[in-house]
Amino acid sequence: MDFIRNFPFFSIMFAMLCAILTSALPKKGAKVLCTVMISISTLLNAAVLYYTCVTGESYVYIMGHFPAPWGNELRAGVLEGLMGTTFSIVMLLSVLGGARHINEDLAENKISLYYVMIDLLQGALLALVYTNDIFTAYVFIEITTIASGGILMIRQIGRTTLAATRYMIMSLLGSGLFLIGITLMYDLTGHLLMSNIQQSCAQIVADGRYTVPLTVVVGLITIGLCIKSGLFPFHFWMPDTYGYSTPASSSILSGLISKAYIFLLIKIFYRVIGFDIISSSKVLNVLFVFGLAAMIIGSVSAIRENDIRRMTAYSSAAQIGYIFMGIGLGTSAGMTAAIFHILTHAVTKPLLFISASGLSDVSNGSKKFRDLQDSGFRNVPAGIGFMVGSLSMVGLPLFGGFISKLLFATASVQNPNKMLPTLIVLAISTVLNAVYFLRTVIRIYRPAADKETLQVEGARPDVRMTFGQQRLFVMVMICFVALNLVLGLYSQPITNAITAGLTMLA
Repeated sequence: MDFIRNFPFFSIMFAMLCAILTSALPKKGAKVLCTVMISISTLLNAAVLYYTCVTGESYVYIMGHFPAPWGNELRAGVLEGLMGTTFSIVMLLSVLGGARHINEDLAENKISLYYVMIDLLQGALLALVYTNDIFTAYVFIEITTIASGGILMIRQIGRTTLAATRYMIMSLLGSGLFLIGITLMYDLTGHLLMSNIQQSCAQIVADGRYTVPLTVVVGLITIGLCIKSGLFPFHFWMPDTYGYSTPASSSILSGLISKAYIFLLIKIFYRVIGFDIISSSKVLNVLFVFGLAAMIIGSVSAIRENDIRRMTAYSSAAQIGYIFMGIGLGTSAGMTAAIFHILTHAVTKPLLFISASGLSDVSNGSKKFRDLQDSGFRNVPAGIGFMVGSLSMVGLPLFGGFISKLLFATASVQNPNKMLPTLIVLAISTVLNAVYFLRTVIRIYRPAADKETLQVEGARPDVRMTFGQQRLFVMVMICFVALNLVLGLYSQPITNAITAGLTMLA
């Protein structure tokens, strides 16, 4: 059973190897290899999750023959296994759910390249989850950034080029701040392995030396990852990025990429700096305030939109605010709620984007609300998928979003100073969520009064799926809905695993 300890390394390197092989394959072979790779990766990460749950402890995998502090390491615990498994499942469903649009939206000679980018993203995401070396994290942040820009602009319409430019500018700004932060961190501690840095940081605080430079380091790293994850006010790139890319890209960028950056930040707070030091630096108060602001601003922006995908994109900005609000509470319960919402958002946003594309397909390609009337009846699986995702985000019982909001409200009670603003903004945000999500659900099930309203500029005939495509689309919708129900109905084992994982993370 100890052989499972190798699986994090295997899953990362297998994804990177497949990226090389995929570049030489035709589009059909590239799709098959990518799908097989992600499926195997899901099984490997599930085995790591099972192993760490059974043993009840984390472990370190030394790469090569050089131990710390000279060698490089991976570290796996319950939380890493849970994130790796979830990310792999969502990646697989996003690729399968958006496969038809990948073939339709991309030039023939670029489909293989798209799957190369997916392979790179899969390996990079797992590396961010498992790495125990902060500079290795930076390297894979850059791989993630480049591959994310690639899957965005590969569609090559005018809006995606503009969106990719904005995305890359903000992402590189965040990466630059992160790099400056770890450079200063290395100057202060002389280490790059996370566990060794934590010991040095504890010593710095105990001696009372270099506390100001350490605070600057914390600020740079935090701001850098906040920019990359899209926390308000750095969220303005989201509508175009998520709204005009192919549905698979929107699902991956919104459901996985931003969550990987947030999870890395949580790892740094616990394993690199030390959560006690983070709490004393007051950075959590800043995250709390901006998280609350994001919950309101993102929701208000979503209400003002008349485009289903841009509305869903602004909703992502609001949901990112929920996560940072939970982190900003500064308690174990708040962190548990934040991580649970990472899982909830990761399985819900791809459901919304892929189902929204299905609704658009039967509405002459339009994403405008006025043209989506009756689309829930014309594409039943997409209508049900969007309705379930919307109800989850609003916080209806049975779904993951309800548990997330319940955990946030419960966690706020443990911090009396932040309880009142948390509960007030949580209530306001929930009402705003209901306004724009339920309005959309009502619209897609409202009978179209005049068929001429669908004759929009640039309209194309409704897309008809083949039987195989329809069956695959239905299976993806069922899986995403099932994941939401699992989070809603079996939340206790998951929150227990998150709590145990946080203990191992330090």
